[in-house]
Amino acid sequence: MLTTQVFACSIPKDTADALNRESGRIYSATLIEHYRVYRHTGNWLSPRADEKLSDFLTGETLLHAHSRDAAQQGFAKACQTARSCKKIGLNNRYPHRIKHWRTTVWKNTGIRKRDCVLLLSLARGHEPLVVRLPEHLQGFEPSAFLEMRLVWDGAGRHYQWHAVIEDGTRPCQATGSQVAGVDLGEVHPAAASDGAEDVIFSARQLRSLAQYSNKRFAELQQKQAKKVKGSKRWKRIQRRKNGFLAQQKRRKRDIEHKVSRAVVDWAADRQVGKLAVGDVRDAADGVALGKQANQKISNWTHGKLRTYLSYKAAAKGMAVELVNEAYTSQTCPNCGERHKPRGRVYRCPACGFISHRDAVGAANIRSVCLYGKPGQSPPAEVKYRHPFKIDGTRSRPDTAHVARPISREAAGFYPPQSVTI
Repeated sequence: MLTTQVFACSIPKDTADALNRESGRIYSATLIEHYRVYRHTGNWLSPRADEKLSDFLTGETLLHAHSRDAAQQGFAKACQTARSCKKIGLNNRYPHRIKHWRTTVWKNTGIRKRDCVLLLSLARGHEPLVVRLPEHLQGFEPSAFLEMRLVWDGAGRHYQWHAVIEDGTRPCQATGSQVAGVDLGEVHPAAASDGAEDVIFSARQLRSLAQYSNKRFAELQQKQAKKVKGSKRWKRIQRRKNGFLAQQKRRKRDIEHKVSRAVVDWAADRQVGKLAVGDVRDAADGVALGKQANQKISNWTHGKLRTYLSYKAAAKGMAVELVNEAYTSQTCPNCGERHKPRGRVYRCPACGFISHRDAVGAANIRSVCLYGKPGQSPPAEVKYRHPFKIDGTRSRPDTAHVARPISREAAGFYPPQSVTI
């Protein structure tokens, strides 16, 4: 399987800056010449034609020939992404911004291994970069290194190496044929149900992190607005903004990885062979719920969480299927009646069934996957799982605590005083 290993970069910052600045120059030249040809002739150049034109116009470069190709191909990949988004109805723009900096990429043709170091080729006449590998990567064969990327860490204000490696492992075979439904949420990142157990993966820290990020960023914006644009104080606040956003992004990614790992580990323990994930890609389309509610929806990174779930599940041999989640949080899994709940507790007025709202959604997503409609999966016991240490101490990446059952009273599930049948 392909893995990305991150380790520190020891080359001088001036050298790294020159490389990434050159990659940005080549990308920008490709973009400019492509649109210039399109404006004058009406022809949309192919990726190969873009590369040939850019090679002719940009002149000599510091980069290896295939690193230069990678910078040029970045424009074609961005165009392809925009085209795919437009096909599914998203209003994405084609790439149009000039980049003064861009991550430099070395393909396997420009990577050589000698003892415990990698030699990254540059243009003809330049000595290769010498990259010392950390101990856990020194045992890999030279052919295992498929790509090297020189990445700027905005939070740490330093460069890092991202090594794409074929580690030789193969996906595991699924240990069971059970189907589990997964409901992605803005309050609780995920809830899962396999028909016998419902688990709420609680990570309120993720929501708190988004709220603090918005509040702190607004304060910095307000301070910067009082400064003259381009002044030293304005630039100082801009650096603080960039570092803060990069740090918060890294923290959010860590929590999302831990949540996805907890979901996949739970599914593996329950002998699950397929994960039915609720499709919430259009959750923010046409939303007009007010300023605060719209901000919460816009901060909801369900796409990344679904991506993390997909590749972690694939490593365990599980299939992932997107399921339409319409009315899954409103349909009673016990009797099939539809009722729109208020708050986090679902109380069915028809049969008196009480459970967590997200657990109901997960059970009905599983029902849609198996039977084609919600309300066919029986209710199950609800448990909570915290994918990070709740005592405040640090934990290693992708750790999760053992699921613990809770009583309905402790979770706030109180029986209704009167039931209408």
